[in-house]
Amino acid sequence: MKKFGAGICLLAALLGGCSRKGKLVIGVVPKGQAHIFWQTVHAGAVAAGREAGAEIRWNGPSVETEFSRQVQIVESMINGRVDGIVLAPTDKVALVSVVERAVREKIPVTIFDSAIDTESYVSFVATNNYAAGQMAAHRVGAVLSGKGAVAMLMNMPGSASTLEREKGFEDALAKDFPGIRIVARQFGMSDRAKSLGVAEDLLTAHSDLNAIFASNEPGSVGAAQALKSRQLAGKVKLVGFDSSPTLVDDLKAGVIDSLVVQDPFNIGYTAVKTIVAKLRGETPAHKIDSPARVLAAADLDQPEVKQLLHPDLGKYLK
Repeated sequence: MKKFGAGICLLAALLGGCSRKGKLVIGVVPKGQAHIFWQTVHAGAVAAGREAGAEIRWNGPSVETEFSRQVQIVESMINGRVDGIVLAPTDKVALVSVVERAVREKIPVTIFDSAIDTESYVSFVATNNYAAGQMAAHRVGAVLSGKGAVAMLMNMPGSASTLEREKGFEDALAKDFPGIRIVARQFGMSDRAKSLGVAEDLLTAHSDLNAIFASNEPGSVGAAQALKSRQLAGKVKLVGFDSSPTLVDDLKAGVIDSLVVQDPFNIGYTAVKTIVAKLRGETPAHKIDSPARVLAAADLDQPEVKQLLHPDLGKYLK
């Protein structure tokens, strides 16, 4: 009889009917895995998991355009009966149904980095992307002394975080710098090679271009490469977004005027902590902002900037 009961419980556990005891298991699903931003988010998530004694199951699409793959990964985590899910939605609409399914099945979800078109989540942990876009606009306005032509190298349709950055940039320019014209807007599709091609096209089509705003890391890398290949570094001002070793080197060299940077370690850490709190009966804040800041080359020697740009990933990712 005991063997029969154990077998029933095992079957029920496989089907999601037996509750897990012991260590919490939290699934963390980024938009992609290639960029340093997501690796740093991963490290922050692991740090929070270690503090809470929770297992972090990290899995995401290889590239940020694969929203159907991201849906499959979340579905698999639900079917595997993780205790909670932390998700950065690749598309603000496409991930709604799977998030709402998780909540129906009593698996709490925290959204991070990029918004989603549902309120069925525990917390939303992200940079205030609209304000960050405004920061970029004010930097462009300052370096151009309020006059000139700028192009926007955008991320991709459907990505709420970068759409907010781009809107903040446009609104702030229109309001505060009417002498600056946006002469082109093109998508780099979150890909460095495609962004390089787009930036090359922008520079060819607009010989009078004074500045480029790139709204994410692949776009910033592509734009910087285009400026170097055209020997326009420093002549066409580049305000980029996010950081990587390549971008920091280009900032030091004057290829990039400035970078708007987030704190991805803190975002991953805080997002996991909200799920742990929820699972322990607490009520975390529904919206948690992680601050962004504008960095120029002169800021790179500041200790807090070094910590922000160079977290010890090896301590958490092995």
